[in-house]
Amino acid sequence: MVCGKTDMRKGIDGLATFVQDSFELDPYSDSIFLFSGTSKDRYKYLYFDGDGFARIYKRLDNGRLQWPKNEKEVRNLSQQELRWLLEGLSLQQPRAIPKFTKSVF
Repeated sequence: MVCGKTDMRKGIDGLATFVQDSFELDPYSDSIFLFSGTSKDRYKYLYFDGDGFARIYKRLDNGRLQWPKNEKEVRNLSQQELRWLLEGLSLQQPRAIPKFTKSVF
């Protein structure tokens, strides 16, 4: 996920170049790259499926995403964090059940 705001006028080539030049990441890798603009009510994702790029654009009819603001940051999200983000929730969710830590008996 690319944090901060992205120029949503960019197409496939512009987004792939942005990923490569700004963050030194490989747009051909097995990753989904997410982008959001200033209004936080729309996002794009870019994915290379082995024989070409797919770019999906979604505009929310109601609500806004809680998109992180640091424009120089890229985050690796878990499936659960991705679901939270796309449902309009914050990435920093309290855990219902704390993770188990080993203790000495």
